[in-house]
Amino acid sequence: MSLLLDLCACAQVPLRNQRFRQRPMNMNQYANKKSAAESMLDVALLMANASQLKAVLEQGPDFTFYTPLITLIGISLALQIIVGILLIFIVKWDLNDQSLHSRLNILENTSMALVFLIVVVNVFVTAFGVQRPISSN
Repeated sequence: MSLLLDLCACAQVPLRNQRFRQRPMNMNQYANKKSAAESMLDVALLMANASQLKAVLEQGPDFTFYTPLITLIGISLALQIIVGILLIFIVKWDLNDQSLHSRLNILENTSMALVFLIVVVNVFVTAFGVQRPISSN
């Protein structure tokens, strides 16, 4: 019986976070934050690929996997630039406009597929191994 009274008493106490649940979620704000986070990750990977490209170029054409690595890193960089451009368009368009939903859906799916390709390409870049040249003293 006392358990039932405790449950009833708890049900009447308003939750502190309840006021935050009353406001509707702003989809544009959510999408912008999500796209900004993706862009930051894209910039980090872009910098890592630039560093890998520099290491391969420093090793020169005598390196065993020179041509495949240059090609794969170039593909990765190009795909990252394309994804960055797509993210700019995704952020720019209004999610509340129903007429843009199909275009936004296509852009989101395209960017997701390209991000998957970037991951696959970078797995191969890592597999071929980019090492900094060892300086002989």
